[in-house]
Amino acid sequence: MFDAFILEFSIYLITGAFVGFAAGLLGIGGGLIIVPVLTTALVYFMDSSQIVHIAIATSLATILITSISSVRAHHQHEAVRWDVFRLLTLGVLAGAFIGGWISQYFDSATLSIIFGILELLIALNMLLAIKPNPSRELPGLPGNTLAGFLIGKLAALVGVGGGTLTTPYLVWNNVSMHQAIATSTAVSLPVALAGTIGYVVAGLQAHDLPAYTTGYIYWPAFFGIILASIFTAPLGAKLAHKLPVKTLKRGFGVFLLLLAAKMLFFTA
Repeated sequence: MFDAFILEFSIYLITGAFVGFAAGLLGIGGGLIIVPVLTTALVYFMDSSQIVHIAIATSLATILITSISSVRAHHQHEAVRWDVFRLLTLGVLAGAFIGGWISQYFDSATLSIIFGILELLIALNMLLAIKPNPSRELPGLPGNTLAGFLIGKLAALVGVGGGTLTTPYLVWNNVSMHQAIATSTAVSLPVALAGTIGYVVAGLQAHDLPAYTTGYIYWPAFFGIILASIFTAPLGAKLAHKLPVKTLKRGFGVFLLLLAAKMLFFTA
């Protein structure tokens, strides 16, 4: 029993180390990695029909913690567009809570397919690197509130954090790549906060949940992931200002294609 716990916790630590670094470096939601890894690992450590829900809720809860250290590092480089953050926040909070709460009406297979499709689209966006119209600018408060609502709702529903969707949205509106990554990391905070609350509320009435859960949050995975990621997220954020992010995003895009395939064919 003890050996099994050590093995399980070690998987969460390794996942957290990689996730924290990638999130800080690329401005993506760590859930793109956490959710596929957890849906694979949890099959071996628990017997539940709610595995995808647990993976997504736990992912959001970890992003809430890991984003703080990444935001601090980006802020020190004066890269966070706090004016844009404020324009998006109201919509993000509302959308993320709704996204987490409505998860109870989807079964694991459906959530897995939604996640896989989203991850596939994000991977293609990274690989193709489509250029925006140079004259395009960010909309005003109404437009950003709507964009924030849609970003928050979808990001929370599949547990990827706001950065995954906010980065391409900002780049598409001609915000510089480094500012988009930094600001997207900040947007992950309200997404993770409201989305986690939504998943906790939705999971309180759920059946077939394992021990050590609150709502859909699985605490052993949560603590294992954050213990490692809080140290590696700032490292990724610092390197984001020194390395060729475009090349890194393309390499990571290939990796995401593999994870997307895994989620699309999830059968547990």
